[in-house]
Amino acid sequence: MPVMSGIESAFCRSTPWRSFAGRIVLPWALDGHSFTGDVLEIGGGSGAMAAGLAQRFPAANITVTDVDEAMVNAARAQLARFAAVTADVADVTSLPFAACRFDAVMSYLMLHHVIDWREAIAESSRVLKPGGEFLGYDLTDTRLARWVHQVDGSPHRIIAPDELINGLLGAGFTRITVRRAVHGHVMRFHAHKPAKT
Repeated sequence: MPVMSGIESAFCRSTPWRSFAGRIVLPWALDGHSFTGDVLEIGGGSGAMAAGLAQRFPAANITVTDVDEAMVNAARAQLARFAAVTADVADVTSLPFAACRFDAVMSYLMLHHVIDWREAIAESSRVLKPGGEFLGYDLTDTRLARWVHQVDGSPHRIIAPDELINGLLGAGFTRITVRRAVHGHVMRFHAHKPAKT
């Protein structure tokens, strides 16, 4: 499982990004959804989005994971003030959690770093409770996104919106929405794990 480049890692730990992520990006990514119960953020980096979640939804128990130990350490420092938030090292393609553990799984701008992103989506479905939600945003497969990641040398597998929809369907998700934004360079997504009948 690859980690981010040094450039991206430094950016994600920066104060300007944490501020912008919490004030602007998170409300846009949530798209009006609210959460209680157990929430998992995969690939949570330095914890910027999780901090915003914890402030907005104090009744939620939030678990943040990232494959990069340095990012997890940064997240632990950032999130120490929240009693109901934990951060742990974990590979999103093989999550160390029981099936049907979480009420929601969040993914913010990280799936494109997962070469086997379909396995990450399948794992997200596995750990979700029936009726749970999977949501977030990511880059779309554009020339600009490919160029930026080639220049900084970070491993990536940028996803087209149709590919993401097919991946979500393949993992058993329903009620899927994928919407492009920022002139088509990013996409916001939301999907449900069907409730048991």
